[in-house]
Amino acid sequence: MPQSNSNTSLLRFRAILAGALVALEERRSEINDLNVFPVADGDTGDNMVLTIEGCLAELDRLAEESGERSLDEIGREEIVDLVARAALLSARGNSGVIISQLIRGAAEELISRPGVLVDPVLIALAMQRAAERAYASVREPAEGTILTVMADMATAVTAALTELDPMPPDATPDEQNARIADLLEVAVIAGEESVRRGPELLPVLKAAGVVDSGGYGVVVLFAGCVAALRGEHGLSVARHVAPARSSEPQHESSTFRFCTNFAVTASGSNRLGESESYIQQLEQIGDSVLVVGDQVTLRVHVHTDEPEAATALFEDQGQVSRLDVADMVAQIADRDERIENEASVHQRCGTLAIVVGDGIAQLYRSLGAHVLNGGETLNPSTYEILAGIHSVPADEVVVLPNSRNVFMAAQAAAEMSERIVHVAQSSEMQAGLAALVAVTADSSAAENVAEMDRLLAGVRSGSVAPAARPDSEGRFVEGDAIGYVDDELIAWGGPSETLKAVVDALSDGSELLTVISGVGAPIDAAGIEALVPENVELELHEGGQPSRWWLLSAE
Repeated sequence: MPQSNSNTSLLRFRAILAGALVALEERRSEINDLNVFPVADGDTGDNMVLTIEGCLAELDRLAEESGERSLDEIGREEIVDLVARAALLSARGNSGVIISQLIRGAAEELISRPGVLVDPVLIALAMQRAAERAYASVREPAEGTILTVMADMATAVTAALTELDPMPPDATPDEQNARIADLLEVAVIAGEESVRRGPELLPVLKAAGVVDSGGYGVVVLFAGCVAALRGEHGLSVARHVAPARSSEPQHESSTFRFCTNFAVTASGSNRLGESESYIQQLEQIGDSVLVVGDQVTLRVHVHTDEPEAATALFEDQGQVSRLDVADMVAQIADRDERIENEASVHQRCGTLAIVVGDGIAQLYRSLGAHVLNGGETLNPSTYEILAGIHSVPADEVVVLPNSRNVFMAAQAAAEMSERIVHVAQSSEMQAGLAALVAVTADSSAAENVAEMDRLLAGVRSGSVAPAARPDSEGRFVEGDAIGYVDDELIAWGGPSETLKAVVDALSDGSELLTVISGVGAPIDAAGIEALVPENVELELHEGGQPSRWWLLSAE
């Protein structure tokens, strides 16, 4: 949350938190499926999302009520205190409560240094305080979990400070964002390594064949923050897939059924007691007890068969609210069934297509491919492609880069992956669609890519787009339509005449012509149909791609 004299900083902080939420939402089901400790109830992703949603809602309320007040007038203390309280009240389950304590610990550090620029040094100190607060919240900390991961991340960023130049006092917001993103990327890398090491530290994870869901979730959260700071799409964090149900024991609370969560707020001038006294009472009726907060507000989590007895302990202490009771027996059964169903559709070979445009993405999915959003410029990083490869539920993967600019990054990702990965020679999204018909799930990636490349050799591609700048040879001006067949510019001028020229060139000797309309395409379906020769079959789709009005392919 870099300094500013306006609510721009508040909006930037919200954008970073929103980036974390987007990342968690993207991997939510995956995080849920990895959840085996301390209970295999499959809700870690849900709990983390609910906690961050609560923080965002509080920021939105603050922004709405602050009116014209600047950030300096609101005060950093008020902002971080409200966010910490929102995290506490929104927390659910072990993971949610621990995330709330991470946020609270970071908030305490930020509040303790008013007026200090939020730079990498302060971020490192806040992460260290967050890790300490999280450890302190758990009665019997287990290594290999989110606690270990957060501590390893904090240690890594502290060590990295020695190699970073101090942030100038007059750094622009973009410069501040870049510096903080670079530091948090160090945390993400260290966190991924810590997550991979977790099963060696916690036997229940190794027996179940998974990494810790909470540790993985916090790495995903930080990766989302990095993406938001850099204005990027997607994540560079490797995916982890839970295997089908293990016969090994997977949770400690075998004698207790209900995961019980609630908040307690002191009434009037009263003050709540020390959390330790409540913990001892709750352990008489359950386990996995967490009681965190302060003398004004507490958040309580317990696994018990008597939720009403748990809340009754606090009825004379303050107001009990936000009661949430989940049946862990049902949750565990749901998780096992979900994972078994996913395992049943696991394939030998799957396909990852790099695309842009909601309509095109849907076309690829309808043909069985998994998709990676390449952003408006269709230029994802190597690590984004690697993460996409890991998201495909198959032993081997074929990647359709769909752009010459992406081919090298896709090759690099293929070499980095532990799976067998082959990259097809698709240089256009519309051509990649035509090649997908060659894929069979029970063939190897090598066999599939060979057949796809054979089909791609017989596909001709074209496009029509508005010119982004005037032609150096004076043939067209900015905004004119320009038409290509493969890499050759063949027409320019008005949209209709340019599209007609490309259609005619591709239709010659072809039986099937596919036209995919993009954002702002100035000719409707009827107009396009009128341009296609009668002896050529037309497939017309809405692709939603930016920059290019029409993508065409001929077979």
